[in-house]
Amino acid sequence: MEMKRIHSGKLRAVGYDARQRILRVEFDDGSAIDHAGVGDEIWRRLSSSGSAWSYYRDNVEEEFSGQKAAASAEKKSNPLDELFRK
Repeated sequence: MEMKRIHSGKLRAVGYDARQRILRVEFDDGSAIDHAGVGDEIWRRLSSSGSAWSYYRDNVEEEFSGQKAAASAEKKSNPLDELFRK
């Protein structure tokens, strides 16, 4: 599933599998949730929303069942980590 990086509230990436109707949302803490039964219109609105976090909370989070998934978007590395790594 191709992920679209976003920066909205706690969301950092979203992706959609139209064939299986699964919406994946990845959060800034590295966790991810797959929501089943999501239609194309919900995906289109979420991925193009100026406030994806609000749209997600209002229209996806409670409306579609979700289960934990493996996050695929890269975590941003902190350049200072290399300096202090033992």
